Amino acid sequence: MKIHEYQAKELLKSCGVPVPLGEVADTAEKALAVAERLGYPCVIKAQVHAGGRGKAGGIQLVRNRSEAEKHIARILGLTLVSHQTGPEGKLVRKLLVEQGLDIIKEFYLAIIIDREEEMPVIIASSQGGMEIETVARDHPQAIFKMHVHPVTGLSACHIRNLAFKLDLSKVQQQNFSNLLINLYELFLKSDASLVEINPLIVTANDEVLALDAKINFDDNALGRHPDIAAWRDVHEEEPLEVEASKFELNYIRLDGNIGCMVNGAGLAMATMDIIKFYGGEPANFLDVGGATSVEKVKEAFKILLADKNVRAVFVNIFGGIVRTDLVANGIVYAAKGLEIKIPIVIRLVGTNEEEGMRILRESQLNFVTENVLADAVRRVVELAKGD
Repeated sequence: MKIHEYQAKELLKSCGVPVPLGEVADTAEKALAVAERLGYPCVIKAQVHAGGRGKAGGIQLVRNRSEAEKHIARILGLTLVSHQTGPEGKLVRKLLVEQGLDIIKEFYLAIIIDREEEMPVIIASSQGGMEIETVARDHPQAIFKMHVHPVTGLSACHIRNLAFKLDLSKVQQQNFSNLLINLYELFLKSDASLVEINPLIVTANDEVLALDAKINFDDNALGRHPDIAAWRDVHEEEPLEVEASKFELNYIRLDGNIGCMVNGAGLAMATMDIIKFYGGEPANFLDVGGATSVEKVKEAFKILLADKNVRAVFVNIFGGIVRTDLVANGIVYAAKGLEIKIPIVIRLVGTNEEEGMRILRESQLNFVTENVLADAVRRVVELAKGD
């Protein structure tokens, strides 16, 4: 789960990580009032779940009331389009208004899980800011990585090595040390999958602060953090993915035209791969899970058909835990209750597959059934292309 920058900074501040003074506002009047209280210069920042806001015009330094009024009016309500939003962009519903600071240095700092090494890794660079992706591509030697073993934890050695590589003064090192200790503790305690500060800044007074903040959380751990789960902003998510989550369906929308309904994440990934292999484009990842039901299958169909780009549907079920006759009943129930105008190719293999296929045949609905995976995929690709 992602949260907004202002939420991330609330969390950082509660854990002892210094952040600039600021407040969030959802109207132009409130945003201007915050700017007046903070004084000028201050910064107006669009709050959306996407990077690249600065380059897209979503972050603006203002030096007086007139500039504040102008940029608040422009940014609030803007559909912000950046390299991370896609061409459809994201609507700016809230602004973070922050104090302006006298910045002398900018760094990049992040903590993520290195899945190959099976431990957290701290990533830092002395070249932080909007061009960090360019730095990583063109100057990888400027990116420093330091793994932290989960048993021994973060040590003074880790901190000294990073501070040395970032060329910090003694006063700055102490402030950086306190920040990093608190940041690492936050990463562990909140079950975060990513904590990123870009930029981490040093001011003229040698303060070290998180000027920007991005925190993502492990969805599977949100049950332990109801306070964090309450920060979910469904406006920032794909509507069909939000709808799928209500029925515990694992759904991710893609750009293709073949809707996929599969049971099991591994089979779903393999199904998308073979669709690509035969020249098709999957429109989604949809895993209905092992313990499915008739109603769940119907809801899955409704979500697939709500995507206007879908021109054919491929149902690929392997009945290990799930009974294929239950899936077949769900498909028939959904097809009779929904107005389906696109072809549906179905492959049911495994537990009760004969009964499942009988249900499909006797439904008198216009399904295409195949037992061989390659044959089924070739057929759905042809139908999606109109062949």
